[in-house]
Amino acid sequence: MTAAKDSKTNQTLMIVEDEALVAILLRDELQNAGYKVLDLTDRHAEALEVAKAEKPDLALVNIRLAGRDDGIELSEHLKAMEIPVLLISGQVSRASSAKTVAIGSMPKPYDAAEMVLAVAYLLARLKGNNTLPRPDQLEVFDDASFELDPAA
Repeated sequence: MTAAKDSKTNQTLMIVEDEALVAILLRDELQNAGYKVLDLTDRHAEALEVAKAEKPDLALVNIRLAGRDDGIELSEHLKAMEIPVLLISGQVSRASSAKTVAIGSMPKPYDAAEMVLAVAYLLARLKGNNTLPRPDQLEVFDDASFELDPAA
């Protein structure tokens, strides 16, 4: 994993998760893999402020957020800002129904190492690199969603 770590250092991620412990563990795992992870958020409005200010390369968004906030609605706003979204949820059917606003989904519970591989895979695909193998737990939505390229 060390060789792959160097290529990730310029890539920024945003985590929007209502379970603080899950968010912290995910942040730590992604930072250990070499990604820059922005301040953790658990609400729609906070996430939009962070996204506008920082323009992350990828947002990892839980479908259920703090209060009554909805991750799919947030994903619609992030997509409009040209920020790709990976949905994270135990609600697999809801995540699959959000194919128009996200580039993929990971079911909960997930393996931390598998999540790191999923992030690497999606970021590579966004840059046009289709050589990495798709992680088992990752559902990738249609290739049309990969036309969204924040680096363009």
